[in-house]
Parts: sequence; C-alpha cells; structure tokens
Amino acid sequence: MTQRFHTLILLLLLFIPLAGQAQDQITQADKQAAIDSLSKNLLENYVYPEKAEIMAAAIRKNLKKGLYEGIDNGPAFAERLTKDLQDISHDRHLNLRYAPDRIAEYNASRQGEEDEQAFQMRELQRSRANNFQMKELKMLPGNVGYFRFDGFSGWDEGLKKAMAAMQFLGDADAIIFDIRENGGGDPQMVQVLCSYLFDEVRHLNTFYWRPSDEYNHFYTLPSVEGKRMPDVPVYVLTSGYTFSAAEEFTYNLKNMERATIVGEKTGGGAHPGGTVGLTDKFMVFMPMGKAINPITQTNWEGTGIEPHIAVPASAALEAAHLDALKKIREHKADDQDTQQRLDWVITELNARVNPATIDQTLLQSYAGNYGPRVLVFEGGVLFYQRESGPKRKLLPVSEDTFIPDGVDGFRLKVIREGGKAIAVEGHYIQGRVDRNERDEG
Repeated sequence: MTQRFHTLILLLLLFIPLAGQAQDQITQADKQAAIDSLSKNLLENYVYPEKAEIMAAAIRKNLKKGLYEGIDNGPAFAERLTKDLQDISHDRHLNLRYAPDRIAEYNASRQGEEDEQAFQMRELQRSRANNFQMKELKMLPGNVGYFRFDGFSGWDEGLKKAMAAMQFLGDADAIIFDIRENGGGDPQMVQVLCSYLFDEVRHLNTFYWRPSDEYNHFYTLPSVEGKRMPDVPVYVLTSGYTFSAAEEFTYNLKNMERATIVGEKTGGGAHPGGTVGLTDKFMVFMPMGKAINPITQTNWEGTGIEPHIAVPASAALEAAHLDALKKIREHKADDQDTQQRLDWVITELNARVNPATIDQTLLQSYAGNYGPRVLVFEGGVLFYQRESGPKRKLLPVSEDTFIPDGVDGFRLKVIREGGKAIAVEGHYIQGRVDRNERDEG
C-alpha cells in the first residue's frame, strides 16, 4: 500500500459524514495531546513555516491561559481550534476534525495486509455508491454538452468514468462543466479533463511540497481515449463553494484562455495537502504545499477566481448555455438550417431566463376550446392540453406566443382578431404550422 493511497483514504475519511457519536466528551488530557500533536505537525509540515510557528505558539498559549476550558465536546473543540488556526492563516484548507471512529477504522487497516485490502475495498465501494461524485451528463438543446461533477476523483475507476464522460461529449458543439457544488479532490482528474481540451501537451500547474522540498509538475496527457476537442467552446460554472482542485481546474483554463467562467467568485483555496491523524480522536487536513501556475507564477489562495460572466450561481447554467448557443451560431453562419434551429433554442432560453409579462385579463381571455386543444386559466397561469394528454403550464415568449412545459420543438400561438382570440396555431421547429379554430359558444 502506497503512502499516496493512505493520504487519499484519509482525505476521503475527512469528508465522509459522521454517524452520531454516542460519547463526544473529551478530557483535558485529550486537548493537551491534540494541541501537542497539532503543533508538531504544523512546524514540520505546514506550507509556510513562519505562519506555522505563529499558529503553534498561539494554540499552546491559548491552552495555557485556559481559553479552551469548558469546551469538553470533541466536535466543538475541533471547530474552535480550526477557527483559531484560520484566524491566523486565513487558510480554509486547514481544518480539524473530531473522528474517533474513522481514525480507529484507518488504524486497524494498517495492522495487516488483509485488513488493509478490506479497508481499501470498503472505501472504493463508498465512492462507487456515490458514482465518484459524478452527478449528471447530458446534451442540452443546441448540441451543448453538460457535465456536472461534485468532486475530482483520484480512484482509477473514477478517472475512467471521467474519460468516458469526455468521450460522450466528443461531438458537442460546446461543453459546460458544472462545478458549482465541487469542493475539490485529486489533481489527476484535473489533468485528465484538461487533456481533452488541447491538441498539444501543455503545462497545467506545479505543486511545491514543503515536507520534501520538491516540485511536482502537471502537464496535459500525451494521448487520450477518444478525440480531443481543442476548438470547442468551454464553460465552467462556479460558486463560492467551488474550492481547491475545482479551483485549479478553473484557474488553469481561465489563464490558458481556454474557458469562459460563469457564476460567482470561487472560495480561494490553493494549498494541497493530506489528512493527518493527530491522536485517537482528532485528525487534521494539513496544507503541505502550494500551487504555482506557470502563467501567473502565483495562485488563487485567499482571493478566489473571478468569473468572466458574473451572475448568481443559480443563474449560471442558463447564462452559459445562452452564451454558448450564440457562439455556435456565429461559428455556423453559413448553415441556415442549423442557425434556424439555434434561433429557436435561443428564443426559448431567453424566455425561460426573462419570461414575458402578460396582463392577467388578456391571459384569461385566451382560455377556451380550440378543437382538440384546450387552454385553461388557473391561478393566474395559462395551461395547455391536447385531447387526453397532460395539462402543461405555458411559458410566455410574447403576449401571444407560448412554450408548453416539457414539450421540445413546439410552440403555441394565439391568433386574435378584433381583440378576441379566434384560433391557435401550433408552430414546429421544422417549420410546419397547423391551426385550430376556437369553438363557438
């Protein structure tokens, strides 16, 4: 079992939700042991030695002055120590956790090869059960690929899934990576995904590791399974939760001018490291290194990454999708059929982002029977139903044109004469139009 595996497993353990602890009480001896071990690890491993000395001195002083007296609950003590450390370092990676069960499970795995293999399999099964945090993969209207993943997996199976996802997206005219809920993970997956977006080997990032005084350089891979997509427009959706490896992915692509970042400024964590067991009750994620971007010669620590298109995270997907459709349309200026289809999708997306406001009296006047089609006004909303089909809410495009919810490639237009609705027309993406007159009476 390699050290890298143990570091990965402890990192996974840190973020696995804990079951309710029956006994979270700790003693003064537990607190003393945790601070002694934490101070030692800070001095030996924390990325900035000067800050490590200040933090170690501060928590030892706090303990001596009795500032931790009365904090006899393990999770509360871990939270307080984390706050004290981050108040000095402003390093959101530096995080203490009370996790006696997880630490015992990890320690047991190192007692023998059989236990270790069982432990590894258990952790792999946990990742499989969460599909390696890959949540959604699909094609959006206009042939725009969409890939949402909430973590960067370091497992071989996870990396293979990432490669399979990129192959699925191989014929997309634009790609949207959704990492708004992504808190980070393994830089290998960053490397894999970026490798599909360039047609030549490019230097992505360098990590400096203080404990070994070494530099690790990451480049795009010389070959990938499937095809590369060096010219496809790329979008990355971000939020304030986007952190660590997710920020590396964002920062790499932004500075290489390979992606448009859409959403909110990211969290600002550029210090990689590993989880260290301090005692039989406490563990800490210890930032041991720093990212050094080959273009900026710095990183995003403490500052986060500003988006190109700043919108609330909740609106980022629609904003990116709309911008992607416009870019595709510009690229396919000579293809009238494609342009017509893109215009159709752009109109619909604009309507969803900024629906038209229609007077309620006018909407109500549209209600009625139109042959096999029925318009119903309920609760201030107009609904559409055809024969015995489902009743669908109508999204207004204009005061007389609507999109039935859940129906692709179709719009309904109300025809008026003398201020009165006399018919409805069905407009289809292929250009076909059909009409039904309003029933008398």
